[in-house]
Amino acid sequence: MLAIDAARLTRRLAELARFGALPGGGVTRSCWSPAYEGARAWLLGEIRAAGLAPWVDGAGNVFGAIGIDRVGVERPVVLTGSHIDTVPEGGTLDGALGVIAGLECLQTIVENKATPRCPLAVAAWSDEEGRYGSLFGSRAFCGLLDVARIPEMAAVDGEKLVDVMRRAGFDPARVPEARAPAGAVAAYVELHIEQGPRLEEAGVEIGVVQAIVGVRRSRIIFHGQADHAGTTPMARRRDAFLGGAEYALRAREHVVTHGSAVSVTNIGVVYVHPGASNIVPGRAELVHEMRDPDAAVLERLWTECREIAEGVARERQLRVEIRPTSATVPALCSPTIQAAVETVCAKLGHSTQRMDSAAGHDAQNLAAVTEAGMIFIPSVGGKSHRTDETSDPRAIERGANVLLHTLLTLAT
Repeated sequence: MLAIDAARLTRRLAELARFGALPGGGVTRSCWSPAYEGARAWLLGEIRAAGLAPWVDGAGNVFGAIGIDRVGVERPVVLTGSHIDTVPEGGTLDGALGVIAGLECLQTIVENKATPRCPLAVAAWSDEEGRYGSLFGSRAFCGLLDVARIPEMAAVDGEKLVDVMRRAGFDPARVPEARAPAGAVAAYVELHIEQGPRLEEAGVEIGVVQAIVGVRRSRIIFHGQADHAGTTPMARRRDAFLGGAEYALRAREHVVTHGSAVSVTNIGVVYVHPGASNIVPGRAELVHEMRDPDAAVLERLWTECREIAEGVARERQLRVEIRPTSATVPALCSPTIQAAVETVCAKLGHSTQRMDSAAGHDAQNLAAVTEAGMIFIPSVGGKSHRTDETSDPRAIERGANVLLHTLLTLAT
């Protein structure tokens, strides 16, 4: 039976991990950064070496294909892929596995002179992690990006998307050209690490994803009054940080008690201004994120947390701004692709479990335009978005072979 070259896959994963590598392990490789652009150039070289047709679209998405040199309706493509950008101090497999395994699958097909009926392609989607815009590249490809907002899209530190794109040699005005024609993608399958503990703890080899959560992110900005921290009486202070801290605790408790059984929330960014120990904070900014696979639950929680922020501001004599920054829609995965993955796993002798993805992925955008699905492999200790993220080499090889035969099934 056709099988991928595990040694070559391992070598490429290690080579990609050099771009943005950190001294103690792990990677920081944000989209459009010098490290990312080095990785992009390396990936294009590997695509050519694998005998695939390479191209990069206006949104910075990288492609390698068999049978086509552009995505079009004349020959709908079976597509795989993921992303090569990382979170700060992230791991070496999140996203990278899906891209490099997809490349390996297509090279294996070329080398073995297999003849699928449909063209096949692998994609590395830009800015999946959302430094400037969550799932940016796949949203542009699927026609889900509000291109009018591109000039105002920025990282939480204020760095603008248009500036970093230009520095990397891209024209932001050409982003709309990335949109694929309707009907150009026959199917999409993404291989990914689970990023959680469920598969490993259950002793299951392959996760078959049936739904992907939606994610809502907002900037919550409390405005108070900066004053001398020694001379201003406590009762007279309008401390913006205390407003932010109280909101963080109340919002978390509300999501836990009033969300669904799988709702989660996080505040991972906090800025205090002017940021001096002897000044009462006059401004505090938080980035608040919520996730749930049910769009109605997510919308309700966002509305209720907005009301909590407004209530905290009133009680503490502060002013609050609430700026939605991104919203991804929950997605159901294709029953056809779920069944195809399970059939392949049965033939290869691998155990499976249907499960929801608690992380957002590019596949949820592809699900709006085609049959889309995901394959999970176990994460050791459930660790992800940290430098010691890893999966067992046998699990990586197993997942890549399941992807290979799923792609062949869908393409033939």
